[in-house]
Amino acid sequence: MSKLDRERNLAVFVDLENLAQGFTQQRKTRFDIQKVLERLVEKGKLIVKKAYADWGRYQAYTAPFHEAAIELIEIPRRSQTGKNSADIRLVVDAMDLSWSKPHVDTFVVVSGDSDFSPLVSKLKENGKHVIGLGMKGSTSELLRDNCDEFIYYEDLEREEEHDKQIATSFDATIPERKREAFALLVEACKALRRENHEVLYASMIKDTIKRKKPSFDESYHGYRSFTHLLEDGDNLGIIDIERNPKSGTYMVVRFGGEGKGRAGPQAVVTTRTTGIRKRQVHRVAGRPPEPPKGPGPDGPPKP
Repeated sequence: MSKLDRERNLAVFVDLENLAQGFTQQRKTRFDIQKVLERLVEKGKLIVKKAYADWGRYQAYTAPFHEAAIELIEIPRRSQTGKNSADIRLVVDAMDLSWSKPHVDTFVVVSGDSDFSPLVSKLKENGKHVIGLGMKGSTSELLRDNCDEFIYYEDLEREEEHDKQIATSFDATIPERKREAFALLVEACKALRRENHEVLYASMIKDTIKRKKPSFDESYHGYRSFTHLLEDGDNLGIIDIERNPKSGTYMVVRFGGEGKGRAGPQAVVTTRTTGIRKRQVHRVAGRPPEPPKGPGPDGPPKP
């Protein structure tokens, strides 16, 4: 199994005070932890989730953090210095976990504070993959550049708006439950693309959907199997699928308008036959697909 295909085990550490201050300075709405978790589950399984704050000062966040099954670590504010010890406790817990739980291979530091840069360096020395997440206006460049990956909270908001646009773009004649299933399907495909998966196998897509929404069941949306869901999405033009020549299982080669109107590494030519569409995939980067030679069994290919 390749490194990209292997599921990661993540530990998430949230410095809430740093984030809350960033939101206050930029006059934004309250920090939404669900946006963060929905993005992180695309990368793997969330094993540990901890948040650090003087919770008496941030009571508005306790309910949503509890609902997200995040462990709340109480860090009383220091009366003399005016600064709490959340940074120190977070670092100690992260390093302890790094040594005691070798199966946790990815650490997520949700903060923009440069004080965490030495922690990031030490975790990387121990062979851990480190992801940072913070706000553009309050994130240290030192921390950002030291992480293996960095995600801006503002980008999560834009992605959420784009997902809503995709969900509302489906044909209104499609039943609501099926539209919900197609929205989850396209979101999962986008998530896998973000993680640099070039081939989107049906099993990978369903696993991603289940991580993002554990209660997902295709039968609730009117399908006997996930295969039937893929075939219906293909027939409606929401996705393009083809069979893996070795295993015979389905792969998604295009979704949500991806690849339309341009030639790319995987330009797709479609012809309509009975059942799903058959495709010729041209994998030469920069070369537009050549049209099929001669009419097919059902006449000339449709554009």
